[in-house]
Amino acid sequence: MTTKERILLRSLELFNEKGERHITTNHVAADLSISPGNLYYHYRSKQAIIYEIFTHYERLVEHYLQLPDRALSVQDEFDYLDSVFDGLWSYRFLHRDLYHYLDADPRLKTEYSQFTSRCLDRLEEIISSLEQSGILAFHPHSGCGNGASAAALKRTLALNVWLVVTNWMSFLVSSVEVAGGTLSIRHMKSGIHQALAIQEPYVTEAFAEEVARLASDYPDYRSLGSGTSKIVSRKAQASL
Repeated sequence: MTTKERILLRSLELFNEKGERHITTNHVAADLSISPGNLYYHYRSKQAIIYEIFTHYERLVEHYLQLPDRALSVQDEFDYLDSVFDGLWSYRFLHRDLYHYLDADPRLKTEYSQFTSRCLDRLEEIISSLEQSGILAFHPHSGCGNGASAAALKRTLALNVWLVVTNWMSFLVSSVEVAGGTLSIRHMKSGIHQALAIQEPYVTEAFAEEVARLASDYPDYRSLGSGTSKIVSRKAQASL
């Protein structure tokens, strides 16, 4: 691993563990036993490190949201959600204080806006593929959207899922009492329960039982407390 890669990886770990605002570039350099000058040779500021970390997160999420060359299954839907929430956990500091980073770096703000647009497009494609597989159905007059068109319902569902995913860390930090004061991946992945609740009105009867069975692995965050949970990471923490 190169010095530049070590700086990026250790910065991510420290930002996640202690909070980015509590970590300076000098802290990172000292932790790696390198000089501040060596760190600045690779990254001219902490903002540059944050931006580089974001580009890795961006590529990871877009990789997770790729469509396979086949019809989607119910398991695929759960794999998508599980993977995306793994990514959220691995890069959780970004979502603790996202608006601060966007305000501080115009380049990051532009990149994040474009990233959001691409992810929403990909989510719509995934939802349409689930519809083609018969797992989801969008009937404008079924009471699931006040007469909105099927296309509008799918766009709204994609946006609502994205809002849950991208704001779940902020919600946990600001609203949830966590035993011992420490969030865990169990808490993060409880967001999958909320994302599934949004799509529940569109699940077809033929697949309702299978969806419910798989969804039982992701309880409501209010049921977690300090006890154990079935929630585990299906993938190793994303590496840079």
